[in-house]
Amino acid sequence: MNLESINVNKELKIIFMGTPEFSVPILKGLIENYKVRAIVTQPDHPVGRHGELKPTPIKQVGIDNTILVLQPEKIKNDIQSITALEPDMIVTCAYGQILPKEILDCPRLGCINVHASLLPKLRGGAPIHRAILEGYKKTGITIMYMAPGMDDGDIISQEEIEITYDDTASTLHDKLSILGRDLLLKTLPSIIDGTNSRTKQDPALVTYGFNIKREDEKIDFSKTQREIYNQVRGLNSWPGAYCIFGGKVLKVWECREGDKFDTRLINGEITAIYEDGIGVKVSNGEIVLKTIQPEGKTRMKALDYARGIMNKENIIGKILE
Repeated sequence: MNLESINVNKELKIIFMGTPEFSVPILKGLIENYKVRAIVTQPDHPVGRHGELKPTPIKQVGIDNTILVLQPEKIKNDIQSITALEPDMIVTCAYGQILPKEILDCPRLGCINVHASLLPKLRGGAPIHRAILEGYKKTGITIMYMAPGMDDGDIISQEEIEITYDDTASTLHDKLSILGRDLLLKTLPSIIDGTNSRTKQDPALVTYGFNIKREDEKIDFSKTQREIYNQVRGLNSWPGAYCIFGGKVLKVWECREGDKFDTRLINGEITAIYEDGIGVKVSNGEIVLKTIQPEGKTRMKALDYARGIMNKENIIGKILE
């Protein structure tokens, strides 16, 4: 890029909208290459035992770089504060609120969204979790024009990434965050000079990555090894899969597919104690719980938990629900 184009980019009025940690590399990449005039993020929320207000990760980036930060409780009630800035472009990534039409129509170069899936697959707020939960072999990043519907705007660019057998929601989150930064920076020059492609989404291919609900977190031991394995890693590191043991919640953070298969056992029955965890009967064999978190305690190795509550002889045959 020549010096003249750099100067033009620095004169662009760009507003960035985002909230969680996932958005941080995207915003930092923008700041390093363009002039971000303002940041819009969710309001601070109380955290911890004492309810202290903590800035969102995106707000903290704004503070560190002395950029104007706006935090409307409901953006639909504070449209004027955005449009008054007369942005040339708005870039969003995991902001967390639906943008009104008045804001979508405001910037001359459009509202551009960085979405963590290969649209039209996995529209919605939890595409990373859902990609693993549903056994996807690949996912990726989509740069798109925003539209009034949920993630249904025209696609500008995409780049895919493999979901490995060992990936968790946490590791995939980090990979996609960096991929999102790089793809956005690669795509922006064509948007600015008007040479970018623009592809409508095929309605027949749409799937959804809806936000995680409490019922998505509970392990059903009547499912298969792979379904449970995907559930555990797809909810790691937030919010975590769980089962019930002895009337108390037992979070499961890590597991593996086991080798034992015994049709005489019932689903959820503890099959064996291994050096790396606790075996549990499932519909097509066994799942081995490796890292767990008993209610009110910290994470620990499942083997240490088993040794701490009973010996190997009387834990076999107990039921996890």
